[in-house]
Amino acid sequence: MLEVKVPNLAESITEVTLAQWLVEDGEYIEMDQAICEMETDKASQELYAEKAGIVKYIAEEGDDLLIGALICTIDTSAKAPEKKPELVVEKKQTTTSSQEENVPKQKSVTSSQQPIAKNLENATPLATNIASQNNVNTSSIVGTGVNGKITKADVIKAMENGSISVSKGAEILINNQKAFSREESTKKMSRLRKTISKRLVFAKNSTAMLTTFNEVNLAPIKAIRTKYKQAFRDKYDVNLGFMSFFTKACALAMQKFPAVNAYIDEEKGILHYHDYVDVSIAVSTPKGLVVPVIRNAESLSMDEIEKEVKRLALKGRDGKLSMEEMEGGTFSITNGGVFGSMLSTPILNSPQSAILGMHNILERPMAVNGKVVILPMMYLALSYDHRVIDGKESVSFLVAVKNYLENPESMLIGEDPVKFMLGL
Repeated sequence: MLEVKVPNLAESITEVTLAQWLVEDGEYIEMDQAICEMETDKASQELYAEKAGIVKYIAEEGDDLLIGALICTIDTSAKAPEKKPELVVEKKQTTTSSQEENVPKQKSVTSSQQPIAKNLENATPLATNIASQNNVNTSSIVGTGVNGKITKADVIKAMENGSISVSKGAEILINNQKAFSREESTKKMSRLRKTISKRLVFAKNSTAMLTTFNEVNLAPIKAIRTKYKQAFRDKYDVNLGFMSFFTKACALAMQKFPAVNAYIDEEKGILHYHDYVDVSIAVSTPKGLVVPVIRNAESLSMDEIEKEVKRLALKGRDGKLSMEEMEGGTFSITNGGVFGSMLSTPILNSPQSAILGMHNILERPMAVNGKVVILPMMYLALSYDHRVIDGKESVSFLVAVKNYLENPESMLIGEDPVKFMLGL
């Protein structure tokens, strides 16, 4: 009998939450098969079977478990169940198809009228399988699992009590909700959401946070993207986005204003400066906000930045980010513009001293050389810890970022090409 316990994930992790089981209780599992999903303070992580056998639950979904706590056992002496021959299935399918040929075409329409399984994004893998096999419409099922997940028990209970029958659709709905409903619901906060809330409150209450604003004309960058986006994609197999320009501009500006890339150690009364730029990029996931890190962004090329952004964003969306990929970071960039935000004051990502907020791009009338011109403008917001960064430094840093973005060619050598040529 093999005991499966909560492994040591990281030095700072002392407790995890069993988010969901990925196998049935009493099911025979293979070696290296994913057993369950554990949720930590920073990310979700799957636990894999070290040996094959029959699994027996010890912990339940939603349980908080200490490192080393017993999750389940695996009976390694159990034999693998015999697989049914595929020929039998094929024969059964052939018989079914031959019967369907004898049915009049008018009656064949009834098969398409069956409720189709949908809304399974918030269901556990087991619940998804059961719903799909039984052609169940889960839109009216209220999940009782972690974060409102629809569990196997929820689907089975709904099937037994008939609450998922077609007649359920006769209710009056407004925007997919029952009209004049006065119902309330509660759900347990995920471990990640608890950690996010604590860190945000801590950052707000423990720093002298201020925010400075500016605006940038993105017409030059949009022109570059329009001209070179296809060639860039053909060569590097990744899109040329805005993040690489902003990351490069921030890394160059930090060379002029290193305090933006520093943090304070209050206990020792010292400031830590970095000769590298590790940029944390805020990624919104179904489970909350995570901030994976682009290491040594100052040394990466445009395509390397874009590839890293894509890789981290996809892993964040799928809940596959590791602890190492989210630890560290000397500066953060968050893009509220993808959700339509025009202006905001981002909160610091402790212990960092600054965070840049990007927003949506709007065409606005601007005065250029005495004439009104329509330009694609974006508001920039830099929140900073005033204990580390003076007002002059913060404003000058943001102006430097603005100048790099409005003159992208200057990012090639870190300054104005004409001044560089003239030795100025």
